Amino acid sequence: MATTQVLRSEWTKIRSVASTVWTLSLAVVVTVALGVLISLLSRHEYDNLDRDDRLSFDPTFISFAGMSLGQLAMIVFGVLVVSNEYSTGMIRTSLAAVPQRGTFLSGKIAVATGLALLVGLVTSFIAFFLGQAMLGEYKAHLGDEGVLRAVIGGGLYMALIAMLSMGVAAMLRSPMLSLGILMPFLFLVSPILGNVPATKKVGRYLPDQAGSKIMQVVTPVDNDTPYGPWGGLGIMVLWVIAALVGGFVLLKKRDA
Repeated sequence: MATTQVLRSEWTKIRSVASTVWTLSLAVVVTVALGVLISLLSRHEYDNLDRDDRLSFDPTFISFAGMSLGQLAMIVFGVLVVSNEYSTGMIRTSLAAVPQRGTFLSGKIAVATGLALLVGLVTSFIAFFLGQAMLGEYKAHLGDEGVLRAVIGGGLYMALIAMLSMGVAAMLRSPMLSLGILMPFLFLVSPILGNVPATKKVGRYLPDQAGSKIMQVVTPVDNDTPYGPWGGLGIMVLWVIAALVGGFVLLKKRDA
């Protein structure tokens, strides 16, 4: 099957499955709604901040506060895109139609990543503009130094989270097992490692913590992270590459 046919086939699969469409929609709604709420609360609490907190005040990053929950929907999307066919048994039919397994998985990841990136960028821009509207006099402007990079970075971050999830799902094949590993890892293990002094230096190299630096414009006063926004995104990309390579290798070695 030609590459264009593979891409068209994967696009049809994604848009015809209600769960994948709903998860992307949820990613937008949750990210934007929570970002607006946190931005509004931050505006009212600004006068109560001490000197260091005011110096660390990052209106751009605050508008992305909902990203922590929005990425949950992106994780589910990435897992379902890959593992749905395994759970339904359709993977055998798909691999019979596209015997080149590398082409099959590449097409699936390419289409899903393109869609995740589009949704991520739209979500990031909406969250930014609405969040800044809630911040009022404390808002940032898109033309300010580092702001456009952070807003575009928000979309890249969401797409990379989806790609990481696809790679893990390709390795594990089970949606429940994939989610059972990704959820605790990103929402429990990573925050604990990042906030405990003894493990903080390890936690900062985990994909979510490193990647989220791309959305920061103001460096916190007590920040001692040895990399910047693009360095953090680069670390996240390495995690994604490792997951995808693992998925490709195992797909080629195992039976459907």
